[in-house]
Order: sequence, then structure tokens, then C-alpha cells
Amino acid sequence: MIVWLNGTHGVGKTTTAALVQQLIPDSRVFDAEKVGETLMDVNPGLPETDNFQNWPPWRSLVVETAHRILDYTGGTLVMPMTVLIEPYWREISQGLASYGIPVRHFVLHADQETLRKRIQDDTVMGPSVFRYNYLTPYDEAFHGWLGREAHVIDTSALTPGRAASEVVNSLSAA
Repeated sequence: MIVWLNGTHGVGKTTTAALVQQLIPDSRVFDAEKVGETLMDVNPGLPETDNFQNWPPWRSLVVETAHRILDYTGGTLVMPMTVLIEPYWREISQGLASYGIPVRHFVLHADQETLRKRIQDDTVMGPSVFRYNYLTPYDEAFHGWLGREAHVIDTSALTPGRAASEVVNSLSAA
């Protein structure tokens, strides 16, 4: 199974993923951003884009990598990854389904004010124009398809530990 943690940059996906992994026996965290980083290292580079998710190989390689990891290890993959473009999500989720991999899709959500404060106060990455630039597209996706597509966990007033518990409790309830 895959536990996909979606949501915008700064909402706490990576932190929550590590905590979810600790709560689910036989689970691992797979950050699909590493696939994008690998593609960014291709030399000469792939066609210019502002987001590696726009490269079709990223989406198919995420599916294939997740499939191969699960085929090798079994268990559960916890995947913290922002996907805001619905056709990209469909491509990934249908690809995983074609391998018979169940996906539990969660959106870690917070209001815009909370997100801006978290980005501003991030002591690891610091304030980031890149992260700020995704707040509006996230809001549009959330109020469009994303908020209906996934199980929403509002993290505005939650600690990462509590958010992780809510994810795991939701898995148990299903």
C-alpha cells in the first residue's frame, strides 16, 4: 500500500511522513522528489521547465520506482509529495492501480495565513519564494479537485505528531 501525503510546500508533509512511518510497521518513506532531482541531473538537460513534474518521465518513473520498491520489500510506502495538477495525479494513481497497488491519498491542509507563517519561520529551509509561489496554485487545486479527491487533514492547529496519528487512525478506520 501507498500512503500519499499531498499538500503544498510548508504544510509539514516531510515531517509528518517520518512520524507516520514510525507508526506503521514494515513501512518506508519514499520521497518522489528524489526522482525529480535525478532527472534534473541529466546532462545535457531535459527541456526547460519550472517544475520537474512537467516532465512525463518523472510521473512514470515515480510509479515504476514505487512499484519496484514495494515488489522488493513489501509493506507500506509513505510518500510525501505535492501534486497539484489533476491529470498528473490521475496518471500516477492509475499507473499504481495498474500494478494493483492501493493508494490512500491524504491532503495535509492549512489555511493560507498558517502556511505563510510556517514558510517564513522555517528554520531549516528558511523563507522561500519557490514555496510562496505555490500557495495560490495549491489553494486553487484544493478548492477544485484536490479537496474532494483525498482525505483532508487540517494541520492548522495540529502538531506533526497529531497529524501523523490522524493519518494512521484513518487507515485503521477504513
